[in-house]
Formats: sequence, structure tokens, C-alpha cells
Amino acid sequence: MLIFGTRTSVAQLAMINFLCGMCGNPAAHSLLKRVTKFTLFFIPLVPISTKHFTQCTFCGASSQITKEQAEQYQLQGAQQPAPQQSTGNPFAQHPAPQQQQPGDRNPYGS
Repeated sequence: MLIFGTRTSVAQLAMINFLCGMCGNPAAHSLLKRVTKFTLFFIPLVPISTKHFTQCTFCGASSQITKEQAEQYQLQGAQQPAPQQSTGNPFAQHPAPQQQQPGDRNPYGS
């Protein structure tokens, strides 16, 4: 007895920002690659189809694109500035306010 079938996997290639064609909002879009493979005894062997598409993170609408468009979007996503990493300390980027020493004059007149 042979056990065969297909298995589909989805990989996120990049996150890009542009205007959604469905909802009209400027939102982040996931650039996704979906690969369907033929499996034999639950082992993926041969890719049957590969499709690229974008999915709006605001409304969830997706649209299929060509491989060339996916490569262009992936390059565009790589050129966008990366979000800054947080150190976990909310005061790391801003200096702490100076505390007044006894005997210092208050600049506000009190």
C-alpha cells in the first residue's frame, strides 16, 4: 500500500508598505510564497506548484503576483529602514531629568 498526497507550505519573504488595492489604506503587506509538493509516505519530494502573493495586514485581502514582481517587492522590502530595536528601558533614548539640589534657585520664581 502506497500513501501519497500533497503538502502545502507558506513562507513569508518580506514585509512591505504600500496602498492596498482592496481597502485603500496605506498598510503593511506580507509577501508570501506558497509551495505545494507531492508527498510519498509523508515525505515531501517534488514541488508541484509555486505561487507568490501579497496579503494586506489591515483588511486581510490577498492578491497573486508573478515571480518577477515578488523579487522586486523583496528588494523593495530590503531597502526599507528596519524598525529600531528597543532595549526595554524607556529612558534609554532620553536623558533622565536633573533633580534640584537643596539651595538651588527655582527658575520659575517659587
